[in-house]
Amino acid sequence: MSSALYRGEVRHLRQRPKRHALRYSVFMLLLELDQLEAIARQLRLFAVDRFNILCLRQRDHGDGSETPLCLQVGARLRASGLNWEGGPIRMLFMPRVFGYAFNPLTVYYCHHRDNRLAAVLYEVHNTFGERHSYLLPVTDDAEPIRQQIDKRFFVSPFLDMAMRYRFEVWRPHEVLRLAIRGEDEAGTLIATSFVAKHHPLNDRELLKAVMAFPFLGLKVWGGIHLEALRLWRKGISVRHHPEPPVQSLTVGAAPPRGVRSPEEPHLRA
Repeated sequence: MSSALYRGEVRHLRQRPKRHALRYSVFMLLLELDQLEAIARQLRLFAVDRFNILCLRQRDHGDGSETPLCLQVGARLRASGLNWEGGPIRMLFMPRVFGYAFNPLTVYYCHHRDNRLAAVLYEVHNTFGERHSYLLPVTDDAEPIRQQIDKRFFVSPFLDMAMRYRFEVWRPHEVLRLAIRGEDEAGTLIATSFVAKHHPLNDRELLKAVMAFPFLGLKVWGGIHLEALRLWRKGISVRHHPEPPVQSLTVGAAPPRGVRSPEEPHLRA
């Protein structure tokens, strides 16, 4: 499914030092980057790099420049030394709705020419206007794809930097699943998941999504700050905000063959 709309639910669970859970519904678009203009021409409610009810402003992502995202991501894949053959790149993100968006996480599924998944690029945005990306190779066809990398980028003032991320990714089909665990030396500290159902990418489905989530970006941005207030009221201390990494991309190594991280039962939901 090269391009689609996905509607589903984000779940977030913090284990320590105080248990804290939340869930909220969102919609996201999965778009093939080298087809953006063609997709926009087929839709009345969606545009690329210009205002519409829904739009993708490419400089909201990547390095923030006017360079098309397909070229940016391709350049990163080639520079990383990964064995990428120039296949399709599909981007999962929340579009601007009535001109506003906030994407805590944008995911790029990077394929070989034969449609095998070569790598996944995770682009993380924080509420301080900063972004950083993690590029992780995919070495086999097993599902879920399990990847891990050390945290390099400050996201939440309630989380330390000394953490490791573990990702579980399923290739987008009728159901899209993505799960992330954050671990420290004591084990799993936070677990986040997004589970969503596929909908065709057409104006009718886009209109239904907008009617259900007319203030999607504000909902996500406001929800993050509301939960921060609740964490502060629970007595969880605020961490110092370090300078962002000099390099905007962290490239992870392929895991040793046969090594698989354990699956968290609640992430299968």
